[in-house]
Amino acid sequence: MKKHLIACSLLALFAASGAQAADKLRMGIVVKIGGIPWFNAMEAGIKSEAAKRGIDAWMVGPTAADPALQVRAIEDLIAQKVDIIGVVPNDPKVLEPVLKRARDAGIEVITHESPDQKGANWDFELVDAPTHGINHMKALAKCMHEEGKYAMYVGSLTVPLHQQWTDAALNYQKEHYPKMQMVTDKFGVGESLDDSIRTTNELMSKFPDLKGIMAFGSQGPIGAGRAVMNRNKIDQVCVIGAFSPGQGASLVQRGAIKGGYIWNPQTAGEVFVRIADMMQKKEPITDGMTIEGLGKVKVDEATHTILGNNTESLDKENLPKLVKMGL
Repeated sequence: MKKHLIACSLLALFAASGAQAADKLRMGIVVKIGGIPWFNAMEAGIKSEAAKRGIDAWMVGPTAADPALQVRAIEDLIAQKVDIIGVVPNDPKVLEPVLKRARDAGIEVITHESPDQKGANWDFELVDAPTHGINHMKALAKCMHEEGKYAMYVGSLTVPLHQQWTDAALNYQKEHYPKMQMVTDKFGVGESLDDSIRTTNELMSKFPDLKGIMAFGSQGPIGAGRAVMNRNKIDQVCVIGAFSPGQGASLVQRGAIKGGYIWNPQTAGEVFVRIADMMQKKEPITDGMTIEGLGKVKVDEATHTILGNNTESLDKENLPKLVKMGL
């Protein structure tokens, strides 16, 4: 009789453990490219927040900033039957069909840096897009003394958020700094260090009087800064943009990059997990609420976008703090 009771107890324990394991949220987050400081920091945020909340979350970093590789990674997560997929898209349009397949399979989707992403339950941003672009234009204009020629880099011409930043910056420049002039169309080189260096060298050769570069994409400011420094044009060309603090700190100290603004990618990784946790628990996400890491948010129900207001200045004074954080 005792053996029977022990056996029943063990079965009940295993059943309970199995139920808990089955209930544990599983989430894969596909980023633009793996192995670079920005997304390494995001991965640290994902891991730390997942550990706090008892969530099984991990990052998938493709070997190149290629939308096709992101599609493949998402298909793999669908096959694993995860509960939620997170994505930082390289090309939102390319991802629409595979995100639809995920939703059809009962998997919820969270995106970042992709407002109004079709196929996503929610997209979150740590800063309002127009404000982010305008802040960079103000910094560039100040450095250029509000006149002269400049160029713009984005991570890719297919990344909507980068287009929103640069469009807002350009419109603000036309209205407030009429003596400034963008010399060419935007360049989609900001996720490649080599392409950013090459493009900057070509621009400085073609436009000897070039005075500024506004660069988005994790490698854009770094490549531009290196090219400007190598050509001894630190005092002639202002480089402003968003970059990984650890990667760009020495360039800022030397004056090759004049500054910029970022949100903390580690915070973004944490927010991915927090929103996933809220979704699993069916907690409402409403306008005006406070979400840790985002602050008081604006929620656009029509576009399923959550807008926060949380950026860091990439100046000489603030950079050491960010570098110390591992960014």
